Amino acid sequence: MEVLITQGIKISVTPKYEPQHSNPLDHKYLFSYHIVIENLSEYTVQLLKRHWLIRDAHGELKEVQGDGVIGKQPILHPGQIHEYSSWCPLTTAIGRMQGSYLMKRLSDEGTFDVQIPAFELVAAFKYN
Repeated sequence: MEVLITQGIKISVTPKYEPQHSNPLDHKYLFSYHIVIENLSEYTVQLLKRHWLIRDAHGELKEVQGDGVIGKQPILHPGQIHEYSSWCPLTTAIGRMQGSYLMKRLSDEGTFDVQIPAFELVAAFKYN
């Protein structure tokens, strides 16, 4: 698990290789990841946007941006947690993801970026 705290927002990421949904002979590798967003700040915040940078073992970079996470723009009061799982397909057995969330403080409408810790995507057979 990778963990990073930015401006009182704690992001924890746990990636997992999904062999049952992968096909190495066709260069298709599917990874899932579980994210926990915890508001350790004194402010109520809302997650507005996500921005991902995904790099495979060939060095190819894919950028993904959009509103919210899995169709939601959750509001987190101090001490609250929001969890979700998603996935990432790659054409290589190794990759890396990192990114950020655009958050808004509801008290003053101020926005700020929260860093998502970089994490490795590695097919289990690569550890042998």
